[in-house]
Amino acid sequence: MKVYNGIEEFKKLTNAVVTSGTFDGVHIGHQKILSRLKKIAKLTGGETVLITYWPHPRLVLEKDASIKILTVFKERVKLLKRFGLDHLIIIKFTKEFAKTTSSDFIKNILVDGIGTKTLVIGYDHKFGHNREGSFESLSANSKKYGFDVEEIPQQEIDHIAVSSTKIRNHLSLGEIHISNLYLGYPFCLHGTVIKGNQLGRKLGFPTANLKINSELKLIPSAGSYAAIIEVKNNSYKGMLNIGIRPTINDHLPEGDVIKQTIEVNIFDFDKDIYGEEITINLIKLIRKEEKFESLEALKIQLSHDKLSALKILYSTNLNLV
Repeated sequence: MKVYNGIEEFKKLTNAVVTSGTFDGVHIGHQKILSRLKKIAKLTGGETVLITYWPHPRLVLEKDASIKILTVFKERVKLLKRFGLDHLIIIKFTKEFAKTTSSDFIKNILVDGIGTKTLVIGYDHKFGHNREGSFESLSANSKKYGFDVEEIPQQEIDHIAVSSTKIRNHLSLGEIHISNLYLGYPFCLHGTVIKGNQLGRKLGFPTANLKINSELKLIPSAGSYAAIIEVKNNSYKGMLNIGIRPTINDHLPEGDVIKQTIEVNIFDFDKDIYGEEITINLIKLIRKEEKFESLEALKIQLSHDKLSALKILYSTNLNLV
């Protein structure tokens, strides 16, 4: 997949099969669009093109927007490469770009810039200034500019329409198993291992503390999770804790109270990985965060958590990205 930073870098094609959107999460609804894109390209001898935007439009257009992202830029590119697209065009989303009318977008970008012959869009897709563009406006212009347009219906699981917003809501509740079902793969956290206070080692459960490399990344609710950890192209089973560690905070020196940590206990692993970048794939919530009466009580619970994590991980059909 070739990646272009802006339409200016792209050379117009003779038979482009195109889709456009934010594609945050690249969930199963998005995947349906990508599959259709590839199928049409194969049947027509065309090349697939995806137009996406960074930063997320809501961060630019909404004052004091607090939206958190399912997939930051590098994660999204990695996911899209997995689906075997030919071209990825990244358009920098600015307030100025947001003023582009739907008619200008169709002519200047889809037709003159890319050479669109087939456009595939998701259900209720809107584009252009004030989201004025729609499937109807695309259809009205398709004959004028000589391209076909196809709308993919919304994807549902158990009669519930899948969307990035719904996935974010489930993650905020710790409902990883539902989020993963909608995503089609495990939600992941990517970051750098940093030094912590090493109390986990004293409890018999040494942890790698993770610093997330983007403030925009959505962090699921506090709790303990079964996880698969990727370190240097190797995968390990483990359990992840997100939260303020209320039990441990009571045993820290004054002034060292922890706000929030993301730390993972990697099973059967004893290598020094400080400074390394790792990926944590969240599989299922084990329990919500809670405060225990003592460190010994916490240690006993961690032993139970490990057994629960292993049971979950051995019984789950994993589809890592």
